[in-house]
Amino acid sequence: MNHQPSRPITDTAPVTARTAPAAVIPWDGLARLLLFGLFVLALLTFRDYSISIDEEVQHIYGKKLLSYYLSGFTDKSAFVFKDLFYYGGLFDLTVASLLPISPFSEYDTRHLLCALVGVLGVGGTWRLARLMAGPRAGFIAAVLLTLSGVYYGAMFNNTKDVPFAAGTVWSLYFATRILDQLPRPRLSAVLKFGVVFGMTLAIRVGGVLVAGYLGLALLAAWAVVWRNEGRTRALSDAGRGIVALLPSIPVALGVMALFWPWVVQEPGNILKAVQTFSHFPLNIETLFNGQLVQAKSPPALYLPVYLLIKLPEVVLAGLLIAMGIGVSWLVWRPCYYTCGWQSTVRKLPTILAAILPVVLFMLMRPTVYNGVRHFLFTVPPLVVFAAIGLDGAWRMAERAGARIAQAFTAAAVGVCVVGGWHLGAMHPNEYVYFNSLVGGTRGAEGRFELDYWGNSVLESVKQLEAFIEMENGGHPPERTYTLVVCGNALAARYELPPWLKLVNGIEPLWREADFFIAFTQDRICPTLLDGHPILEVTADDVPLSIVRDRRPKEPDDQPEQPEQPDQPSR
Repeated sequence: MNHQPSRPITDTAPVTARTAPAAVIPWDGLARLLLFGLFVLALLTFRDYSISIDEEVQHIYGKKLLSYYLSGFTDKSAFVFKDLFYYGGLFDLTVASLLPISPFSEYDTRHLLCALVGVLGVGGTWRLARLMAGPRAGFIAAVLLTLSGVYYGAMFNNTKDVPFAAGTVWSLYFATRILDQLPRPRLSAVLKFGVVFGMTLAIRVGGVLVAGYLGLALLAAWAVVWRNEGRTRALSDAGRGIVALLPSIPVALGVMALFWPWVVQEPGNILKAVQTFSHFPLNIETLFNGQLVQAKSPPALYLPVYLLIKLPEVVLAGLLIAMGIGVSWLVWRPCYYTCGWQSTVRKLPTILAAILPVVLFMLMRPTVYNGVRHFLFTVPPLVVFAAIGLDGAWRMAERAGARIAQAFTAAAVGVCVVGGWHLGAMHPNEYVYFNSLVGGTRGAEGRFELDYWGNSVLESVKQLEAFIEMENGGHPPERTYTLVVCGNALAARYELPPWLKLVNGIEPLWREADFFIAFTQDRICPTLLDGHPILEVTADDVPLSIVRDRRPKEPDDQPEQPEQPDQPSR
């Protein structure tokens, strides 16, 4: 039986008169311009973001990992440091290695590197959407992710989840490249996948899911060959594909071991990490729909609801359109946009990356808190499909006529401008964004988690400094003032001028502190100390942090008493 050679799984379509207008605009050039703009914006604003609550221990972990190598593998303190050894140290070890040559402070270096990795994640989202649906879809995906406050607002100080999200989307990109090159993927694509996949594992063990996504897609691809060309050809393609993929395994394991040396100290450590993260032993509460729930046993709808109200409306609209396109393909195959089972196979890793973690969460209900923070890696693949949906709607608008296409384009530009303006107004607290389904950030106040990192504390400190200097004619005061911070005190510790002293936990000074900063995420904080409110840091008019002046009032500050009428003489 003669077999025709298997064709690579591609999603290309002939350019027709109806699709030609989309090629007029240099979408790739616009995407590169967007990435360059994000790079410049990161350089200009990375110092505006606060040290997050988790960063100190992560920073220490990176230094301990560096000490492990510098000591000739004798200093193993990193392997018993809190619970950090369950995480890969790629980002933290890289920062520790860069500090001797960095022109910035320790935490500024972390924030700048995290921002650049976040931009890299936007680039990966662009490339993945472009690979799956063309240049315009790629550009739309990059814009949508940039306008997602849940991602952009985390780019500067969420030094665990943003790198993991970036690693995941690039792993999906190279996995899709491998599927495109079947039956025998090229060595370059295989090695690149191995490097990026290993780096993703070296951040968090959950990256192993990407291998599962690729494995399922490969089985589906070989099943298609079996159906169309017979068992012999399918087994032959499977054998050639497996052999071609083998070099990725040692590469991925080597990269993972380099940045996560604990995992190779004992057999089974990686399984311990998987088991630990499936139900992390953390006894805290998290806010969900106005109720405090246990993080170790969250409601099944916790993650789906947070995704529904944290993603911008335009992303949700794109996802609905993409779902409609998918249903139309299933019901009326072939359809105008995606045709043939091969197109679905190459999309399968990204489909699974967008949906499966949410489904597994609802079934297993692992420990979770801070909204979608631990599942931020699902946002780029969701954005990719939203971009594909919007690109499909754009194609339909073009087919309906020039005026409708122009109206669609104008509406798209308007949505982007409004979304960008909204995020800009929230700077540097973009990550507390909520969409209109819950009434925006104001509607989410008291019902869902807002400033869980205490990012607003840094802005409060800066405003307090300006307030005190203004009292002194624009100059630093001659005396030293004391300050108590309820919330993320780490954000204030590294930013205080010499005339402002942090006295957290110092008895009895903290009870008599001159100034008090409290972030409102913790409901107890605002009630800890009294004082005259002088400043507020807000997002969409919602207070994130408050500053109170607790200094005793001077006699001149007392309000004048009204004059009493003269008493008649006796």
